[in-house]
Amino acid sequence: MSDFLPFTRPSIDEATIESVAGVLRSGWITTGPKAKEFETRLSEYLGGRPVRAFNSGTGTMEVALRIIGLRPGDEVITTPMTWVATANVILNAGGTPVLVDIDPVTRNIDLEQVEAAITPRTRAIMPVDLAGLPVDRDRLYAIARKHGLRVIEDAAQSLGAKWNGQRIGSFGDICSFSFHANKNLTTTEGGALVVNNEEEARLVEKWRLQGVTRFADGSMDVDVPGGKYNITDVAAAVGLGQLPHLDAFNARRHELARMYFEQIDPALGLELPVADFENTNWHMFQPLLPLARMAISRGEFVARMKEKGIGIGVHYPALHLFTLYRERGFREGMFPHAEHVGASTVTIPLFPAMQDSDVTRVCTALKDVLLPVLK
Repeated sequence: MSDFLPFTRPSIDEATIESVAGVLRSGWITTGPKAKEFETRLSEYLGGRPVRAFNSGTGTMEVALRIIGLRPGDEVITTPMTWVATANVILNAGGTPVLVDIDPVTRNIDLEQVEAAITPRTRAIMPVDLAGLPVDRDRLYAIARKHGLRVIEDAAQSLGAKWNGQRIGSFGDICSFSFHANKNLTTTEGGALVVNNEEEARLVEKWRLQGVTRFADGSMDVDVPGGKYNITDVAAAVGLGQLPHLDAFNARRHELARMYFEQIDPALGLELPVADFENTNWHMFQPLLPLARMAISRGEFVARMKEKGIGIGVHYPALHLFTLYRERGFREGMFPHAEHVGASTVTIPLFPAMQDSDVTRVCTALKDVLLPVLK
């Protein structure tokens, strides 16, 4: 359908396309000068902290766990309300994911429950900024300092978001970003890890590319079983084209989110996200459906919206209900707030290239689909 409105779409300008073409013509398409320049520009954006770019935001988190020295049996506390990669990387690094429920208002990890879940085996906390809304960094780092824990911020969705006026990633411990195609800044696929000092950055470089250390005389050594997580210059060229527009992209997202708050009909019974216009980057706009009042399922709602030309996402099912985690002892009822959000959330269109009229179109479709099926 030609007028189909997806829930997200990247904004790639012609200058970026030409830059990518230039990389392809150059004969150097893997990790090279563009990747280095992208890291430098990201570091500048984040106040000068060391940044290393990756081929995914999943690789960044797994390497972060390696550089903090995670050992088999070490526990990492995180949230069940996130993309499953957040917990999978803990398993892949040999650790044990410890899940705690979310705050029902922010939908981010409940920091009171985090502190209660800390044991002598806890090594780190891995909070997630769901939909680009930052976790309370003051409380988070107070807990971490009190218990001597590392923090790996899963800021996959919150590039450009702020806490107390400071950009996420410009302060704190280790911070991981994703540049997947649906993120506020994309490299088509990619990610970046922000670390504390050059020593950690060198460790990241080893784990990022096969554990290799190269010496000035041309020799090399390998002393850790690193992976293959390096970003290409092709992807970095996309990121370099995106970065100068990031703040404008996020400002437009704020405008669109405000319109949703103004135009969504309260009679629909949708539970709207926190109306935060200081900290969040509005990566996604996610109402919760009033399923108990609806005569149709969420799946049928998504299908009917699609018939009206509106794309709807589901971000995310509560991850502890996936088979992989059920097999590790998790079950229904353990995290009721996450389960409620996971069962009823929908992601409606929000991306910088949307027109004001698109918001009205979405809100009209919501009313047309939901009002007739409310009990």
